[in-house]
Amino acid sequence: MILNLSTDMPSKFLLYQQSVQSPKGDISYMQKFFLIYVGGRQPLHLQEDFCGTALLSAEWLRSDPRRTAVGLDLDLEALEWCMENNVNKVGADGYSRISLFHGNVLQPYEAKLVRYEPPELIRNIRLKEIDNNSEASAVEAVIQDGSAASTCDNCTKRISSLPARDIVCAFNYSCCCLHTRADLILYFKNVLNTLSKKGGIFVMDLYGGSSSEQKLRLQRKFANFTYVWEQAEFDIIERKTRISLHFHLQKQQRKLRHAFSYSWRLWSLPEIKDCLEEAGFRSVHFWLREMPAAKEMRSTEGFGVARDAKYEEVKSFQQQDAWNAYVVAVAK
Repeated sequence: MILNLSTDMPSKFLLYQQSVQSPKGDISYMQKFFLIYVGGRQPLHLQEDFCGTALLSAEWLRSDPRRTAVGLDLDLEALEWCMENNVNKVGADGYSRISLFHGNVLQPYEAKLVRYEPPELIRNIRLKEIDNNSEASAVEAVIQDGSAASTCDNCTKRISSLPARDIVCAFNYSCCCLHTRADLILYFKNVLNTLSKKGGIFVMDLYGGSSSEQKLRLQRKFANFTYVWEQAEFDIIERKTRISLHFHLQKQQRKLRHAFSYSWRLWSLPEIKDCLEEAGFRSVHFWLREMPAAKEMRSTEGFGVARDAKYEEVKSFQQQDAWNAYVVAVAK
């Protein structure tokens, strides 16, 4: 007998979304930043780089029926999971307003569109067209081809052909995945080329503080699982570390060790600002908030007080044990 160890096991992507992400908060701040630094119109077109399961993009679509979203990520499994679990909650037109691309943010024009045929949509088409033999055969071919997501080499929709974006974002400290200054500037130039000529913003997040440059282990307890952030030793020469995310599942009495692992270079705020300006952005703004000290965060319930803390725009900020920042770059 073969035991299915995955029975009733929640997806690692679902656990990540529940323990790490706060899309409504991010969208609220992005709208605020756009109004302050661009204004004159409502932002409608978003690109989420390093999007993973594109939860933010899905929430963006839900917030306004006129909005469109583009997601770009190297993890095809995460993009497929998004199509099956996030986009289907947007509404009937959700699939037509989002475009997910499998590719590298440093080579966005080589990214391939992720194609997905929702099973419900296929069934509806089949019922409507079943009386027409030729159309029924075409639908049957689609069904046999499968409803799962896949990349599409010859699709007419390319990332460069979509409407210019009002906002591009890179959250969850994803820019730390870029280890060299040359790569960072190249990425920022790609972002700038993507933004609308009428005005647009790029928003990314970053963390820091004295506790961020050392070995660190933090955990948050949720209703059915415990989320663990583990930071390995910090190399002060290369400013590199390795981040691992673990989940301890109470009901299943199992641990998902290294569910996600990242090799990061922890950039400083001045380095980010210099690279954005060199890439061609008109201005760069910092919005920061102090986070609870690491020793107080070693074990907390849920998000604790961190989620309620407000970001404020600052020109200077004294070092703390831990802080979080939005970096907002305004296009020319």
